[in-house]
Amino acid sequence: MIFHVLTIFPEFFEGPFEHGVIQRARETGALEIRIHNLRDWTFDRHKTVDDRPFGGGEGMLLKPEPLFLAVESIVGQASGLSKKVLLSAQGRVFDQKKANELSGLGELLLICGRYEGVDERVAEHLADEELSIGNYVLTGGELAAAVVIDAVARLLPGVLGNESSAVFESFQDGGHAGALLDCPQYTRPAEFRGWKVPDVLLSGNHEEIRRWRQRAALEKTARLRPDLLE
Repeated sequence: MIFHVLTIFPEFFEGPFEHGVIQRARETGALEIRIHNLRDWTFDRHKTVDDRPFGGGEGMLLKPEPLFLAVESIVGQASGLSKKVLLSAQGRVFDQKKANELSGLGELLLICGRYEGVDERVAEHLADEELSIGNYVLTGGELAAAVVIDAVARLLPGVLGNESSAVFESFQDGGHAGALLDCPQYTRPAEFRGWKVPDVLLSGNHEEIRRWRQRAALEKTARLRPDLLE
């Protein structure tokens, strides 16, 4: 899968994607991340990408012209690009269901919003949809883009060492947890500072372990995220 990211801070992504699972996946060719600098589609001396909002108000908005030119250029050079997502505080909240949906694409373009937002014509006529990573406001869409890429990338074949790792975990459909949180997990030692691992996990009885994990996942969800049970 190829991820395209359109941003005014391309250097931001020198960090998040150069470590761990994502970096290994890039090295093996399981995914590719292409960073595009929005300022490359400006024509003035200062490479201006923002301006004041009509009608007054605080902050600055990203202008429509460089965004349209950039996206049209990127799409024109990427034959398999079928989805353009604007990352903004006004978008629907990104979740595991959406991550699964996006993981089925061949190419994805993430447009990083900035400042107070972007010209509404970008949302209405350029992006296919808007996504937010939570009910809060960030200074820009770069962090959100990194979150989306990380969540989607780990669902791709060949990214995780154990393919079932992405199935049996919190929020994931198709696993033992369904829409629940993942069950509690333990590792060695079996007893630490007087706290013992549940005996059933040491029993070797796979059916009993499966049942315990289902019950434990439900109990943990009810305690920490009761909203999921609604």
